[in-house]
Amino acid sequence: MSIFLDENSKIIVQGITGSEGREHATRMLAAGANVVGGTNPRKAGQTITLHGTELPVFGTVADAMAETGANVSVIFVPPAFAKAAIIEAVDARLPLAVVITEGIPVKDTSEAWAHARQVGGTRIIGPNCPGIITPEVSLAGIIPANISGSGPIGLISKSGTLTYQMMYELSDIGFSTALGIGGDPVIGTTYIDALEAFEADLDTAAIVMIGEIGGDAEERAAEYIREHVSKPVVGYVAGFNAPEGKTMGHAGAIVTGSEGTAQAKKEALEAAGVRVGTTPTETANLMRKLVAAR
Repeated sequence: MSIFLDENSKIIVQGITGSEGREHATRMLAAGANVVGGTNPRKAGQTITLHGTELPVFGTVADAMAETGANVSVIFVPPAFAKAAIIEAVDARLPLAVVITEGIPVKDTSEAWAHARQVGGTRIIGPNCPGIITPEVSLAGIIPANISGSGPIGLISKSGTLTYQMMYELSDIGFSTALGIGGDPVIGTTYIDALEAFEADLDTAAIVMIGEIGGDAEERAAEYIREHVSKPVVGYVAGFNAPEGKTMGHAGAIVTGSEGTAQAKKEALEAAGVRVGTTPTETANLMRKLVAAR
């Protein structure tokens, strides 16, 4: 089993004819994902051949869904057009939209997310994220598919790079699903959403949660874990040495006063029973011991 992405996922790529869309659609196909087409309003009716597969290009998400039965979109469009791309997917009632684009203005993301909440029916992952992978089954995003195979660990991370590192560190065990939720101040799928899904997934035995400085998402996740998660959770928080008031890496990774610090997040997670590593490798070793003991 997995969360959000499985063997029934039919993927389109919004922006499939651009350089990023072409490259990563090719990688998704190579990973075994069922990519069924893409969109570009200026090239509707054309086809594009990627990884030996000829794919149709549609003018809209609604057209692509009607012709292919697509239920997932991966969005690779420039920041200025990302809001419109998200809203188009939402208005088409697409079940899952994975927004890879970084640098989207927070105002645009907020408005797109508010629209999605009002319309309903579409789960948004991202923006500014690496996407989601169910190893050996499907890939929607830019996560390298050869890092790790399938296994009993669920992974939730704000950081793309740390997603890859943790998958590598625990490749001897494997993952049910690895999910990068993104590090912007406004995102679609949250830690809590993913924790709820992993808790319900019968084939996920344990969860790794990777956080970073800024905001209070990790603290809220800790409270949710305390009340609702029965599976073991191991955590890591990046940014212990980040200077106050300086944005580090992601737009949401900024510390103000004592709020949003790595230490505060670590303490909140530990108070909820989460074992927190001081490095990715230590975190992986904590998870390895937990899995071995089950």
